[in-house]
Amino acid sequence: MVLDFGIDLQGRRQIQGWLKADLALACRRCHAPIERAVESEFLLGMVADESLAGELPASHEPVLVENEQLDLLALVEDELILSLPQVVYHDEADCLVPAQQLVSKADDATEEASAPDDNPFAVLRTLKGKQ
Repeated sequence: MVLDFGIDLQGRRQIQGWLKADLALACRRCHAPIERAVESEFLLGMVADESLAGELPASHEPVLVENEQLDLLALVEDELILSLPQVVYHDEADCLVPAQQLVSKADDATEEASAPDDNPFAVLRTLKGKQ
């Protein structure tokens, strides 16, 4: 991780940073650990009050500094969380879930389309037709 504290041309205090970490995340299919590398670059503008966050340029994310104190651990934790992938899972060959259970929704949809119509709202259709 690299954190570069500085002042930009407009006199705003900023933190330019980069982090890289190898994390053990849970597979969404089998819940077994899977190693993933995450990397993030960020540019933060330090503000003393939340109302000042709107004055930052779009390139800066606001970070609140209260009483001239900055919680670096929380800052790094937030950046790690933001860099996490939305969904993590093993390749089908490496996953502990059997391949038969890894059926996509598209396959299920074609099976449901060919299934007989057991629509719970069919009663409403008949009531609508009576009006």
